[in-house]
Amino acid sequence: MQGDVEAIWRIESPKLIAALARLVRDVGRAEELAQDAFVAALSQWPSEGIPRNPGAWLMTAAKRRAVDLIRRERTLDRKNEELVRAIEAQDVPDGYAAVDEGIGDDMLRLMFVACHPVLSREARVALTLRLLAGLTTAEIARAFLLPEATVAQRIVRAKRSLAEARVPFELPSSTELRDRLASVLEVLYLLFNEGYAATAGDDVLRPDLVEDALRLGRVLAELMPAEAEVHGLIALMEIQASRMRARVGKNGEPILLLDQDRTRWNQLLIHRGLRALERAERLGGALGPYALQAAIAACHARAATAAETDWQRIAALYDALAEIAPSPVVELNRAVAVGMAFGPRAGLEIADALVDEPSLKTYHLLPAVRADLLLKLGRKDEASAEFERAAALALNVRDRALLRNRAAAAASPL
Repeated sequence: MQGDVEAIWRIESPKLIAALARLVRDVGRAEELAQDAFVAALSQWPSEGIPRNPGAWLMTAAKRRAVDLIRRERTLDRKNEELVRAIEAQDVPDGYAAVDEGIGDDMLRLMFVACHPVLSREARVALTLRLLAGLTTAEIARAFLLPEATVAQRIVRAKRSLAEARVPFELPSSTELRDRLASVLEVLYLLFNEGYAATAGDDVLRPDLVEDALRLGRVLAELMPAEAEVHGLIALMEIQASRMRARVGKNGEPILLLDQDRTRWNQLLIHRGLRALERAERLGGALGPYALQAAIAACHARAATAAETDWQRIAALYDALAEIAPSPVVELNRAVAVGMAFGPRAGLEIADALVDEPSLKTYHLLPAVRADLLLKLGRKDEASAEFERAAALALNVRDRALLRNRAAAAASPL
C-alpha cells in the first residue's frame, strides 16, 4: 500500500502544490501543507482504502490543515481572516486543479511566480522543478550536473526569498511574462527530459512528467502565441515524445534511437511537432536554441530508417547550436553527430576534449559516447572499460544494465 500511495503522491503533488500556492500565496507553506496531506494519506489509506479521487482527497486534507494552521496563529489580522474565507470557499472539483482564466493553469501560473526576477536564474529553475515536477533534490542536481547540497541550498533560499519579497500569486504583466519566459522554457524542457529519460529509479520513462510538460507547453503557446521559442520548444517535445512507445522493450529495457522500430513512432505527435517548428520558423525563430534542437529531432522523424538519417545536416545544426548556446552537453551531442557524419575518429576527437570538463565528471553519457566511438574504431578493450565506467556512473537501473551488457559484448572475443 505504501508504494501505491507514494506513486500517487509522485503524480499528484505538483498539481496539489500549485493549487495550494494559489490559495495560501506562499510557496513554502504550500509545500508543507501538501506534505502534511501525504502523511495523512499514509496514515488513513492503508485501513480505509485509496479513495476514488486521491487528488481531491489530498486537496481537501491540505485545505483543512491550512485553515487549522492559520487559526492557531496568535493574532488573526484581516488579511488572514480573508485568506481563511477564501480557502473555505474554494470547491474541490474532480481533479481539483481548476483552470484559471488568467493563465490557464495553476501549475503554469506557479511556474511564472517561481521564475520571479527576485530569484537567480538557477534558483528559479531548481525551485520550479522541485515544486511542479515533484523531482527530488538529487534528481535536480543530476539534471544540472551539480552537487546535491548546492541544489538543496538554492531551493531553501528561493522559497525564503519569495516569502520575504511578498511576491503576489497573480498573472504577471505581458512585459514580465516575456522577461521570465526563458526560465519557464528551461523548466519545461528539464521537466520533459526527466520524463523522457529518467535520471534515476527503475524505469526508463516517467510518462506523467512528459504529459505535464506537453500540456503546460501547449497552454503557454496559447498565452504567448507570437513567441517563436515557445513553438520551438513545443516542436522539440512533441517530436521526441513521438518515440516513447519505441523507446522501451517488452521487459522495460531502453532501446537506443538507431535500434528503434520507427513504425511505432506516433505520427500524430510528429505532425504536430513539425507544424510547431514551421510556426517557429515563420516567426523568425529558426536559429533559436529550441528550434534548432527541434530541427535536429525533425531530421530523425523524417528518416524512414536509421540509415536514411541526414547526419551531415544534424552535425551542421549542432554546430549552429554550439555557437548560440554553447555547453558541454551540446558539445557531447555534437561529437555523436560528427562521428556519424564524418567518422568515429572525428567524433572521438571532440569527445576526448571533454574528458577534463568538471561538470561532466559524473555524467555517464560522456564515457558511454566515448565507448561507442572507440568500439567503432575497433578499440574493443578500451570501449568495454568505458562502458563499465558509464554503468558505474548511471543512476537509472535500466541504463546501468544496458551499459553493462554493452561492456560485456565489447569484451567478447566474438
